Amino acid sequence: MTDMRQPQPEPADLDAATETLREALALAGIVLPSLAPDLGSPALGLVNLGRVRAETAMRLAAAVRRGAAQ
Repeated sequence: MTDMRQPQPEPADLDAATETLREALALAGIVLPSLAPDLGSPALGLVNLGRVRAETAMRLAAAVRRGAAQ
């Protein structure tokens, strides 16, 4: 029987993923003060985006929309 599952990408380095996201957000003028690696579940490789003000959430949504439109 052939395995029909799609190959999964290699897991990203947690610190590198956090810093890459921080740098990309900074280019869009967005700061997520609580952005940090989530060390509570290291096997999951989670990045904690944290809580933000509504204004920041709206700016983040606009940046994502601009990127998705390209």
